[in-house]
Amino acid sequence: MCTRSVETQRANSSVLYIGSILERARGDVSMVVKSRDSHTVLRNFRQSGSLKCLFPRSKDKSLEVVLLNCAGGVTGGDYFSLSVNCEAKTTLTLTTQAAERIYRAVPGETGCIETHLEVHEGARMNWLPQETILFEGCSLNRALTIDLHHNSKLLMVEPLVFGRLEMGEEIDHVSVIDGITINRSDQPIHIERIKLSSDVQSHLDRPGVAMGARALASIVYIAPDAEKQLNSTYQLFPQHAGASLIQSDVLIMRLIANDSNELRLKLVPIIKQINNGEIPKCWMI
Repeated sequence: MCTRSVETQRANSSVLYIGSILERARGDVSMVVKSRDSHTVLRNFRQSGSLKCLFPRSKDKSLEVVLLNCAGGVTGGDYFSLSVNCEAKTTLTLTTQAAERIYRAVPGETGCIETHLEVHEGARMNWLPQETILFEGCSLNRALTIDLHHNSKLLMVEPLVFGRLEMGEEIDHVSVIDGITINRSDQPIHIERIKLSSDVQSHLDRPGVAMGARALASIVYIAPDAEKQLNSTYQLFPQHAGASLIQSDVLIMRLIANDSNELRLKLVPIIKQINNGEIPKCWMI
């Protein structure tokens, strides 16, 4: 559960009850895209609350959507939901206008982000959000579920940053549950989970975890040319990166870096390589 009732919080702690009546952000986006004359266009679209969409002009027949959190970040008690359905033979790129910031939460309250993407036959989804930055004391429950059909394609990038190192920030106590599930034809092909609570800094400093790095990114590429892309992107890998071809068309990559700037410098060339030289403009601003 991402939320707790006001009555429960009132009974447990007056501090939690005071937090629960503060104004919280709500945002919801639901869209369906279709193919029309070989172009990807909207079939249905709805947005409400603090989550909005921008639609930059596209150079080709694909559609690009930029997600904007008008609340300026996520804190305890906030709830954001995104549901996207890509019909057959469409190409959709989803990104964010800026890095998403997960701020300190009132004790007992959790911010919740739920994203569900469905990609039908012959369609391609590029899920390319900018960094998610965790702040000390944040509380987040985030779930990304991607349902693919047997011959759909996916490029997924999820960058995660632990505080702003250039500002001297450190995080130690947080409550974060972050999950990614990718299914194909109703069968799971990739599942990853991150759960963080206390001693985050010391955990990241362990040689077998991050060797002191404060930023990481997961990249998943699912397409018939996955093996070819492994050979091409391998030349772009920094020292601390790895890749596995877990199926003939499923490529999993992981990068770590000292901070968000270094991570972006490593990520951008890899994204361009896999995405035919294209990257959302907001990544470069």
